[in-house]
Amino acid sequence: MSNLFSPITLKGLTLKNKIVMAPMCQYSVEAKDGAPNDWHYVHYVSRAVGGTGLIILEMTDVEPDGRITDFDLGLWSDEQIPAYERIVHEVHKYDAKIGIQIAHAGRKATDAKQPVGSSEIPVDVDWKIPRALTTEEVQAMILKFKDAARRAVLAGFDTIELHGAHGYLIHQFHSPAINNRTDEYGKDLSKFGVEVIQAVRSVMPKEMPLLFRISAVEYMDNGYGLEHSLEIAKKYKDAGVDVFHVSSGGEATPGKIKPTNTPGYQVPFAEAYKEALNVPVIAVGILEDPNLAEKVIEKDQADLVAIGRGMLKDPYWALHAEEVITGKTVPPTPYKRGF
Repeated sequence: MSNLFSPITLKGLTLKNKIVMAPMCQYSVEAKDGAPNDWHYVHYVSRAVGGTGLIILEMTDVEPDGRITDFDLGLWSDEQIPAYERIVHEVHKYDAKIGIQIAHAGRKATDAKQPVGSSEIPVDVDWKIPRALTTEEVQAMILKFKDAARRAVLAGFDTIELHGAHGYLIHQFHSPAINNRTDEYGKDLSKFGVEVIQAVRSVMPKEMPLLFRISAVEYMDNGYGLEHSLEIAKKYKDAGVDVFHVSSGGEATPGKIKPTNTPGYQVPFAEAYKEALNVPVIAVGILEDPNLAEKVIEKDQADLVAIGRGMLKDPYWALHAEEVITGKTVPPTPYKRGF
């Protein structure tokens, strides 16, 4: 019996296997209106056909200038809901579940005339200098996250993930090297994230799990380490996070400490989170070798594995992985002759 291909229940959500499609920006919005189009429809439905247990839609932003580029998804208007609803409805036909990653790029919003952030600290010397949000704007931003989550629930998503990793806005607030504020959101580095979590949780069904993607460590010089992120994550858990999706870095140019970028290099971070917080965790980071993914689950280093680039390369990664691990798989009827 494969560990990777056994079901798992997260709060009120049961997945047929422990495979997650990691959220990956497609930069494919045509009219710059933030709504998904046929590209996104085919992209995500293909991975449901391909056997993925949980699909997480790419970074979807709470306001137009919160996007990395103008070609990214957004969920700042009720008018955008039907386009997401169409994807959700079709994904569900293939016994897959689907979530959405809600975010704001903050200082990494490259197409914004002037990005906003926790502080006036740019990503690097050749990046735009952001404008620090006022205290009142921070509080208004929390409501934007809440409104986006409300729309996600109306669109029928099975779960919501908040993006607090890779140097985006929530990360910018809980990073000591990026947040130099003197107000309440600088004195308590977890405060913004906690209040976003509480606001989002307030519009989610009680049984719906809330996921949170976090960078366990930073790679820039003077960046935070595992101890700091775990301290922040404990507060996020208390605020309402049910599952941590554990990544690393992405906040700026790496300094003396660099990611190894070898298969499974982030798994020890996921394992540390699982042990310290006693909550389900998703491991991510070059886990496309099915045997490695299976081993991570078998050794109880994580509860789920997220496949990113491997699933860009192969929409049917889950079906092929099951063949490798168990010697058999059950594809949709029209594809059975191929297997």
